[in-house]
Amino acid sequence: MPVYMIIEAKEVMDKNKYMEYIKQVPPIVEKFGGKYLARGGKVTVVSGDWNPARVIIIEFASTDKFNAWWNSPEYRLVAPLREQSAKVNAVIIEGAESI
Repeated sequence: MPVYMIIEAKEVMDKNKYMEYIKQVPPIVEKFGGKYLARGGKVTVVSGDWNPARVIIIEFASTDKFNAWWNSPEYRLVAPLREQSAKVNAVIIEGAESI
């Protein structure tokens, strides 16, 4: 079952470091079968008061594939760029099963 990682970049404190992270992560995501569905496009609030500055959605084929990427040496090497440069919220959610 596919899973989706939804990331809200709330605040970027170090734009140069965050841009380096943005540059380095996509090939690692792709190596583990991840696919970007949204990556920082225009956000339009249609209900409520959630107004994130940037949203990223990544699809993985399974939780195992996500975990392989998240815990990989390649990603762990670049993750500090994000951790040091931006405040983010992130969740993974299982996709709907086919009917």
